[in-house]
Amino acid sequence: MIEVKLIVELLLIIYGLSLVGYFIDFIQHNQKVNKIAFWLLSMVWAIQTFFLLYQVLIEKNFPIITLNDSLFLYAWVLVTISLIINKLLPINFIVFFMNLFGFFIHLLYVSTTAQQNIHKGGGQLVNEILATHITLAIVSYGFFTVSFLFSLMHIMQHHFLKEKKSFKWIWRFGDLKVLDTYSFRAITIGVPLLLIGIIFGVVWAHVSNSEFYWFDIKTVGSILVLVVYIVYLILRLVSGYQGKALSIYNTAAFLVLLINFFLFSLLSNFHFN
Repeated sequence: MIEVKLIVELLLIIYGLSLVGYFIDFIQHNQKVNKIAFWLLSMVWAIQTFFLLYQVLIEKNFPIITLNDSLFLYAWVLVTISLIINKLLPINFIVFFMNLFGFFIHLLYVSTTAQQNIHKGGGQLVNEILATHITLAIVSYGFFTVSFLFSLMHIMQHHFLKEKKSFKWIWRFGDLKVLDTYSFRAITIGVPLLLIGIIFGVVWAHVSNSEFYWFDIKTVGSILVLVVYIVYLILRLVSGYQGKALSIYNTAAFLVLLINFFLFSLLSNFHFN
């Protein structure tokens, strides 16, 4: 019998990577990333289709009887339609939003599957949801750190150019525009990773029956970090901010991240306890 847990985990990983790719394309209009995201989503569809065929042909069970089965079928339908739209219609934004919604449906499926897992006496899937939550959050923090370093280098480079100080090694920092672009790209990757990580954290708290508080200081801090970096994207994409001003903002945002990671974790009711 096919191990459902393995299918769920594999789909989550690939689906999450596809969603990150579509988000990057949504922000940066990167056709290369869009193609990668499309093929990742195609892999999701292939795995879902294989699982559906297995259920129908081998298990003799069309997945519509229970809410859990219906959620999986719903997610498959959304992926199928989004792939068709991606090929036939030149409207990339609808594909991104459909997959964002589809990912939430798949998470609902994961949530109900994990609860059934607990009722059967096993908690491995629940623990792996927690591990995914922590891993995604830490990886996103890594990208935010890289972005901060690029912004710091941008500020230093800008200062030395303004003061007309000719340290030879300072030119190895790179062009101001390049530093600003790399900083922006790192945040573009970090934001969806942190968002998905937070969602996994909420799912884990729900299915594990842990004491979860929306007003827990670490929960609020993580959401605050996400909002701060979303504001960064808004300032750049909507308001047109670039260069030194945005680098200073990014530096302040990183300080918020550090406070959340070190201080708020110690004060949390259920994180790192």
